[in-house]
Amino acid sequence: MTVGTEPGVRRVSPLALLPLIVFAGLGAAFYWGLFNNDDRLPSTLIGRPVPDFNLPPIDGRGDGLATSDLAGGVSIVNVWASWCVPCRVEMPLLVDLAETGTVPIYGINHRDPPEAALAFLRELGDPYTRIGADRNGRVSIDWGVYGLPETFVIDSDGRIAYKHVGPFDRRALDEEILPVVRRLQAGDGS
Repeated sequence: MTVGTEPGVRRVSPLALLPLIVFAGLGAAFYWGLFNNDDRLPSTLIGRPVPDFNLPPIDGRGDGLATSDLAGGVSIVNVWASWCVPCRVEMPLLVDLAETGTVPIYGINHRDPPEAALAFLRELGDPYTRIGADRNGRVSIDWGVYGLPETFVIDSDGRIAYKHVGPFDRRALDEEILPVVRRLQAGDGS
């Protein structure tokens, strides 16, 4: 008989428990990811100058959009497309915001046929001061866009101050986007 062990009792090696511990950890991570409601995605471009770009206008509009258009005042840049269903959801809020004159709104139209983009704007309203046609999607990539719509707040020095991924609703507009716009317009860069 071995000293310190009872008859019929087996000792389990700590190494044998390793798969169970790993499985429990993966399960906890999956559970957290499934029920975590924080869908904000950080952007490495916050605080940096907007990417250098010069987009032509959508056929049928007079003005395109370039980096130089985003300096000298606080503005919003919205990346959208006519085929983007969530873009339709937020468009009435953009139109309402444009009507207030609070902040200029610029658009980057992502990989859209010009006739589809114009039909979208005729149907839902056109809040944009200028729109650049990003026909091949290269400029959107430079902006770090990986889903539509995405909305950026640009400070008066042409730096990205805020990024909202996905369609925004009234709460996000009033509690997240517009406070950044107002703070920047008041000259408080912090």
